[in-house]
Parts: sequence; structure tokens; C-alpha cells
Amino acid sequence: MFLRKIRFIRSENFWCFPCLLLTLLTGPAATAASNHEAREEVTVNATRVVKEAFNLPTAIGVVNQQQIQLAQQQLGLDESLTRIPGIFLQNRYNFAQDLRVSIRGSGARGSFGVRGVKILVDGIPNTLPDGQGQFDSVDISSIGQIDVLRGPSSSLYGNASGGVINITTEAAPEKPYLEARTAFGEYGYAKSQIKTAGKSGRVDYLLSASHMELDGYREQSDAENKNFNSRVRIQFDETSDLTILINLFDSPISDDPGGIDVAAVKADPRQARNLNVRFDAGEAIEQQKLGIRYRKSLSDESEIIARSYVLWRDFENSLPFFDGGIVQFDRTFFGGGLQYTNTTALWGRDNRVTIGIDYDLQEDDRKRYNNDDGSKQALVFEQREEVTSLGVFVQNELTLSDAFELTAGLRYDQIAFDVEDKFIADGDDSGNRDLDSVSASLALLWRLVDGVNFYASLGTSFETPTTTEFANPLGGGFNQSLDPQEAMNYEIGVKGISTAGRFNYDVALFSIKVEDELTPFELAQSPGRTFFENAGQSSRHGLELALGAELMQGLDAALAYTYSDFEFDRFSDANGARFDGNQLPGIPKQLLHVSLTYFHQAGFFAEADTLFVGHFYANNANTAETNAYRSANLRMGWKFQLDGVELTPFVGVNNLTNEDYPSNVRINAFGGRYFEPAPERNVYGGLSIKLNL
Repeated sequence: MFLRKIRFIRSENFWCFPCLLLTLLTGPAATAASNHEAREEVTVNATRVVKEAFNLPTAIGVVNQQQIQLAQQQLGLDESLTRIPGIFLQNRYNFAQDLRVSIRGSGARGSFGVRGVKILVDGIPNTLPDGQGQFDSVDISSIGQIDVLRGPSSSLYGNASGGVINITTEAAPEKPYLEARTAFGEYGYAKSQIKTAGKSGRVDYLLSASHMELDGYREQSDAENKNFNSRVRIQFDETSDLTILINLFDSPISDDPGGIDVAAVKADPRQARNLNVRFDAGEAIEQQKLGIRYRKSLSDESEIIARSYVLWRDFENSLPFFDGGIVQFDRTFFGGGLQYTNTTALWGRDNRVTIGIDYDLQEDDRKRYNNDDGSKQALVFEQREEVTSLGVFVQNELTLSDAFELTAGLRYDQIAFDVEDKFIADGDDSGNRDLDSVSASLALLWRLVDGVNFYASLGTSFETPTTTEFANPLGGGFNQSLDPQEAMNYEIGVKGISTAGRFNYDVALFSIKVEDELTPFELAQSPGRTFFENAGQSSRHGLELALGAELMQGLDAALAYTYSDFEFDRFSDANGARFDGNQLPGIPKQLLHVSLTYFHQAGFFAEADTLFVGHFYANNANTAETNAYRSANLRMGWKFQLDGVELTPFVGVNNLTNEDYPSNVRINAFGGRYFEPAPERNVYGGLSIKLNL
């Protein structure tokens, strides 16, 4: 069912396509008259300073509050992020594994959580200093905007910055409101939300709470979570403000149905792996986070931003095997940063320099117990893990002329891993690893004509193994043979927008050379547990294209296309098998998202979108492949006023064409258990009630 048989686009015809497209697209925009005021400016802060996305010399995509929230089921961020090229998302329906995110290949290897991609929420990191990130605690119902910075950004953020996902809570309106939303759907889906936001004097605020339950399409896939998110901003005066962020997350149930092989998929795609049922695989999480962000304008040319945060996370995970199959840890994650920005002219030209320092500390008290069919038994492992990260950075943006702007960045990071073994009955496996790296970037923006920007950039990035990835497959302690992966990124691109704002495009070509690519594998004696090794060298070449057009009043079309040619240049595993020339697993060669959105002035709205995913491999040997598949969705609703109350009933259909496809593919899983089947066609609906206070 999931074995590859066809391709939806012939790759040998690919390279003529961008050339023709660039010729067609740059023509109309190049002859357009100057009219900056006529187009909508989309500003982002993923590059640590607020700037219009169109004027950034890098590939960046933006999704807004309407695309994230309106009539969406709000199970995962992939519902909205698929409209951005260069990003591939899986695993919406397995809450025990979290959303799997890949940006230009970074993150594709993650066995759980988010790897290789830096996650920020209102300026506070959701990525640990060891490089492991999570989306599970993000409150989708209160997101205002998401910026996705594609490509290495280590000169800005350090470790695990193959891409950046910057999430911003929705802004508080001038007039306060109270909104309640409830939704129900197939497979036991139910979600209720309530939020309020507004301004009162010098204070603006947003408070949001939600509760979600899901039985799941497959056996052993129940999920339940509760989320509270708040942002309160206090304006002290015209030059300073303080933002306080509080997030509380509780997920008592997140079952894991596991991956199954092709034969099991054909027999019954709704079944779970038998061992996952037997050992009651899944996880439970409690998390609390407090963040503080202070901004102070020192003058018209300079300001400082200081941030501090602390996070507590209690975690328990049941894995589908006996020996050490139950994992528990208590985590404390805290840190802070200071950033100074100055816009004083340099040599008579506009210039902005940003310097800063980041410090993060992660402490985990980790234990493992034997898993007797889901029952916790004897303690077999206990250690205290500490990871500290210190980074200093500088970035400068210099306007060379009316047409050219040069951006340069430099960052130095020190990351220390320290493990204290507290279970010494089987020997003392304490140890440490100290790693450091210098990251640099250089980019040139060329404003060819009004409405057309070209850019070229190069930059380095690095990524350390996480504490769990450092696990030694030969025994306890650190895997001393495992090294960080490093990359050099080259990119050129063009961005265009019509003066009336009715048509825009964004094209990027990139090439990345990666040394010591971190690659997952499993062992027969611990199926379901992932270890890691370094591939010698790999290369990634690709193209990303985004198009947007207003076809008529109220009717918009959008397209996002990605071509990825990622392969191992040099790689032999621990068993001596060679994979030189093989494609990197977990990444489709071609990816296409198309959407059509309609809003009528009477309040009716509808959106249809289709995601085409090309075939990709499930293992390093390239002996297991997925089919190319298509996943289509439809959402519609009606927003209207009734006695001063805004009502929005809505309905949605997922997998409209009832396609058989994998929601997730587990890379290099032992025994061919690669596939997690996605649900069949399913329907959900709900009602939002909004009252202006």
C-alpha cells in the first residue's frame, strides 16, 4: 500500500521549470510603478529584529492568525505550516511522538520531538540547549503569527538551527472580547476553548484555555491534554515595557500505537503494533513555564531587550520492551539573554548592529524501570544530566546604496554535557562532553526594481546530539564516537510582489554540505529505542517556490512547491554497510501544496487545499519506499452577528479523497515497522461565539 509505484512529477523535467518561471514572474513586477503603500507589509522578528519579510536576504515564510485558527481542527501546526515551501511535517495523529518537522532536511531524523529546528514562542525558547524541541505545549488557539526561517541560522541562534520556527501569540485588540469555541469530530475528537483579550490603560493581555480529547484512528492512540496560555504586557512609559508569559500544560494520556510493516498496513491499518499494546506504550506530561521579556529604548537609535524564563517538566514514557522500558525524568530548564540594538548611521549609510548573549541550562533527573506489560518494575537506570549552553553573537545590517544591503553575522557557542551516574550497581557510567563552535553568515540583498528583490547568502550551522542521542548502544554512559554535525549553506533567491499587492512570489535555490550527519538506527534487542551514528558526508540541493494571487475580490490562491535532492556522499554504518549515493530517508523529493480560499462579504468563507507528497525512502539502504500520495482537505463556515454577538459555525473534512497514506514514517525502524497509517476521510465541526466587552 505504501510502497512506491509512481511519481506525480517527473524529476528529469524539473530543472527547466524554475528558469521559465523566473522569466515569467520577474517581467511584470520589474515594469510596475513604484507604490510601496499599496502593498501589505508583513513584518517578522525571527531574525531577532522586526523587519519586513520581503526585505530579508533569506528564505522566510509567514502564516497568519486566520490561517492557523479559522475553522481548523487545531490538532497540529502542520494544518497551517504546509503552505510554506521547504518544510515537511508528519505525525499529527501521534501525540506521544510530537509533530515531526523537517526544514531542508534538518529534523527529519527525529525519533520523537523536534530536532535540528529552533522553536521560539514569544521570544522564549521551546528548544533545549541540547537541541531537542517540543510543540506539545504550544496553544494553537492563541497563536497570532508563525514565521518560518528556512536554512541554517546558527549565527543567530546557535545549536540546532537548521531552521527557525518563531511563534507569536495574537495581539490584544483595543476593544476587549470574550470568545468560546467548541468542536467535535470522528474518532472521538472533542476540543473546547475559551479566551479573552484586550487593553486596559497601560496593560494589554490575552488569556486562553483549552481541553482536547481524542480516541484516535488506530488502536492504542488515545490522547488528552489541557493547555493554559497567557501573555500580559505592561507599558511603563513610551520607552519601556514588560511582557509576562505563563503556560501550563497537562497531558495525562498520549498513547503510542507504534509503527507497523507493509503487511500489517494491508491487513488492518487501524491496528497498533502488538508490543505497543502489550506494554501500554505512551507518555504522560506535566509542564509549567514562566517567561519575562523586558524592552527599553535608550534613545532614538538604540534599545535593549532582556529575557528570562524557567520551565518545569515531569515526563513518563512507556516503551514497548521490558528492560528499562519505562522512562521517567524531572526537568528544569531555565536561562536568559540580553540583546542590544543600535541604528546609528555608519559612513553616512543606514546601519543596524545587534549584539547579544544567551545562556541556557537544562537539568534532568532521569530514571528507567523495567516494563512488565505496562507495569513499572525494578529500577535499572538512574542518572542526573546537565547541559549548559553559552552563546555570544553579533549581526550587522549595512545599507551600501539605495539598491544594496549587506548583512553579516557571527556567533560563538559553548555547550557542555555532564552526566552523573546514580545507579552504579552495573558500573559507573558518569561522563562529560564539551563542545564548541563558531558560526558565521553573510548575505547581500539587491533591490533590482521596486517590487523585486534578489539575494545571495552563505552560512554555517552546527548541531550537537541530544542527551538521549548520546546514549551508548554498547552499554551505559556517553557514546564517545558520536560527533556534532556541521553544515555549510549556499542560497540565492528572488522575491517579488505587485504594487497592488495582488500577486507575490518567492523563489529560493540552495545547496548544503553536511559533515557527520546524525542518523538514527535501532537494535534487535531494544526495538522502539533509537540510537545514533554519524554519516561521513551528505549533500542537499533544492528549490523552493511560493506563489500567491488574488484572483478576484475575496478569492485567493496559493502554491508552495519544494524540490529536494538530498543524498549521502559518504556513509558506512557500524556494520560496514555502505550507503554512498543513497537518498536521505524521510524526505520526499517533491512536495506541492495548493490552496484556494474564498471570503464573501456576507460572512461565508471556504478553503480547499491539497498536499501532494512525492515518494521517499524509509531507511538508509533505500530498500523501503513510500508511495507518492495526495491529501486533500476542505473547511467552510459562516461568520455573522446576532444581537451583538459574533457567531461562527464551521465544518471541515480531512482526507477528502480518502487516500491511503502514512501519517508518519519511522526512519530505519527495526523489522520494517516504518509506517503509521493516517486516518481515512473524517469530518469535524464546531461553533465559535465571540462577545465584545
